[in-house]
Amino acid sequence: MPSGSDTTAASAVGGTSADGPGSSGGTPRARRRTTPGDGGAGVTDSAEGDATGTAAAAGESPTGDRTEPRPGRIRRLGRFARREAPRTGCAVTAGVALALAFPPYGLWLLSLAAVATLSLLTRGRTVRQGAWTGLAFGWPFFTVLLKWLHVVGWDAVLGLAFVESLFIAVLGAALALTSRLPLWPLWGACLWVAEEWARDRAPFGGFPWGRLAFANTGSPYTPLAALGGAPLVTFAVALTGTLTAAAAAAAWHSLRRARTAETVDTAADAPRPRLRGAATLRPLLGSLALAMAVTAAGYAVPVPTAADDSVDIAVVQGNVEKPGMDFLGRPMKILNNHVDATLDLARKVKAGKAERPDLVIWPENASDLDPFKWPEAGDRIDEAARAIGVPILVGALVDHPTKEGYVENQGIVWDPKKGPGASYTKQHPVPFGEYVPFRDQLSKVISRLQRVPRDFWPGDHTGVLQTGPARLGDVICFEVAYDEIPRDTVRAGARALVVQTNNATYGNTGQPEQQLVMSKLRAVEHGRAVVTAAPSGISAVVAPDGTVQQRTEEFERDVITARLPLRDDITPADRVGAAPEWMLAMVGVLSCAGAWYVGRRERPAREAKQARRNHEGQQR
Repeated sequence: MPSGSDTTAASAVGGTSADGPGSSGGTPRARRRTTPGDGGAGVTDSAEGDATGTAAAAGESPTGDRTEPRPGRIRRLGRFARREAPRTGCAVTAGVALALAFPPYGLWLLSLAAVATLSLLTRGRTVRQGAWTGLAFGWPFFTVLLKWLHVVGWDAVLGLAFVESLFIAVLGAALALTSRLPLWPLWGACLWVAEEWARDRAPFGGFPWGRLAFANTGSPYTPLAALGGAPLVTFAVALTGTLTAAAAAAAWHSLRRARTAETVDTAADAPRPRLRGAATLRPLLGSLALAMAVTAAGYAVPVPTAADDSVDIAVVQGNVEKPGMDFLGRPMKILNNHVDATLDLARKVKAGKAERPDLVIWPENASDLDPFKWPEAGDRIDEAARAIGVPILVGALVDHPTKEGYVENQGIVWDPKKGPGASYTKQHPVPFGEYVPFRDQLSKVISRLQRVPRDFWPGDHTGVLQTGPARLGDVICFEVAYDEIPRDTVRAGARALVVQTNNATYGNTGQPEQQLVMSKLRAVEHGRAVVTAAPSGISAVVAPDGTVQQRTEEFERDVITARLPLRDDITPADRVGAAPEWMLAMVGVLSCAGAWYVGRRERPAREAKQARRNHEGQQR
């Protein structure tokens, strides 16, 4: 896929020459050999830039002269590897830096640096080179980010990281393609949104872990979630990063021009170089000013927090027998832990040492046996509900009523007098964790898939449940990572959100912290308090402004009591829905189409110019 000529005029948002860190500079050449110390920064060795066309394939130059035969494929790959080694190393480092922007490290500023670095590394490159740089960036990023999967196996970490990094490879190719257009920082930011849009949906329903927005749940960009949700936060972070890259490219270009001017005798015309130098600072200052404006925009966004009502809740974290893949332990163990913790709370209420809550929230899988199938499980839940005297939101795995062999992951409202009532079934089961795609074929090859004996059946409606006096929206585990499920739940009437989750498999790996920040972002996005309930932690109460009011430690039995604010108003993000994401993603895709079209029109002129250069070189 051809890319256009780098003849863009300088502009305040990065319309500088490609001469800069990570750019090839000037008009693309068919093949440019590097010199010692060049580091491969200007190499554009690809079919897109091959000006010799079919003549080169025949061993002749466009002028009809014989050329040396092309080296073998292995030698070309070796040259490519040596040439790209410095750039690849920078991409790997930037990918690891982006992973450190996420919990448990939480260095959100590194997300800006990583975006800027990838923009510079792909600036002025060919599509193929951009794709390779994106892959070198993405694979280490996801490997470090998803290392909590090592409890399943490091092959699972590397495999999933590689699949997800393919999206970053496409992003790198698109960044390279659009880097020669005017306003390239804008198109680059839109492409980050487009990459996350695609990764949120494919394959097998998508895996949105690692979105830029999730690394910025405590940054100046966080309030933007109330306007356009997580996609707008990602766009603002990416735009700041690409503008920073534009400023760096402009500074590099200005420095090169200044060095060139020093070698020219300008004694008779002294003021002119200074005027040119001042002009080259405009793109630098303009890009920095816009980056600062985008960063400051979040402070101007109001985050509504005023409560229309409130409800007293208790969140029970009963703990598990042991962390890891076998967290369930003995049958009834986890259920008894939650029943006993609730009975302790009931005794404190009866003794006047604690206030009676209006409702009690248990986590996902709090009942490790189907309470409808196993009477002993249902009896224990009844005992806890009668003792505390208020409804309990119970997380349980329930056999599907009509689909034999399938199970449902449910949140069930258990009344102290009426017993089980309304329920919510998880809509988005996790592939290879809660169901196995192509089970018959893959189970023969991957024996570990047999540890998922039954597939989960997805629910077909939102989780708005009347739990005692409160109308809550139930979201189960990984569903908090997907934009549409919390948004649909709030729009259906939820006055607060409850995330029932079970992270016992990944305890003490950083995964619970990564999921908790998603609750923080959803709180701001929807203007709702968010309660996270986990059997082994982290359980937490998040206010509508995204601040964590209370939280537990991992693998400790604990009970959180809190007054939960309930709200009815919805945010602009809920009103506009997915429109900002679709619009920004579409702009990114169209920018690629525009860059391809411009490059196609300019290609004959580039080839003719390169042919003249080759001919002149042979004449000399």
